[in-house]
Amino acid sequence: MPTPIINVLYEDNHLLIVNKPVGILVQGDSTGDRPLVEIAKEYVKEKYEKPGAVFLGVVHRLDRPVSGVVVFARTSKALTRMNAQFRDKETQKIYWAIVDNKPAKPQGKLIHWLVKDEKKNKTTAYDSEIDQGKRSELSYKLVRQAGRCLIEVQPITGRPHQIRVQLASMQCPIVGDLKYGYPTPNQDGSICLHARSLQFVHPVTKEKMMITAELPDEPHWNPFR
Repeated sequence: MPTPIINVLYEDNHLLIVNKPVGILVQGDSTGDRPLVEIAKEYVKEKYEKPGAVFLGVVHRLDRPVSGVVVFARTSKALTRMNAQFRDKETQKIYWAIVDNKPAKPQGKLIHWLVKDEKKNKTTAYDSEIDQGKRSELSYKLVRQAGRCLIEVQPITGRPHQIRVQLASMQCPIVGDLKYGYPTPNQDGSICLHARSLQFVHPVTKEKMMITAELPDEPHWNPFR
């Protein structure tokens, strides 16, 4: 069996960081579709000729229609330490999103209380605190206009569908995101949201790391390359 195609951004004995393509789950779900973590395990097993099961811990996830930086841990120690960095907000995540509507303000901060409906897999944003709502915060700035607008987003909290619903709440739904108000789908089922970069401290060497993922090879992104 050939080694599966996987876009590796960084790897060592402790971490495997990849550029996730759109349409692939990070972890398995009820669909039974083959997730990225299993493809990555197969890559590690074949490249390093590892016998038996390969350990690969999922540090964080991206939604299926989203692309970009995804970190896996190759040891339990690395997984524990990376989980702590994400939990304690010691990482810096940057996302790029394409929207049709220019934001009313070129940059700003959005604060909402989000409630997720698990059955519908959809999140609702509220402007003020409500029961069951989780406070959610991000900062954004308009980076470029080329017909559409490229917005850079830095999430401060990490809630399900946070960027998608918060941008939609300021009348800037992400291109292709039918779930949050964009009128038409992208042909490949993607939404124009890309986990562009991640800064963190290496869990073992303590080196400051900055990983950047190239944009998807897809026409929507061409004006912003």
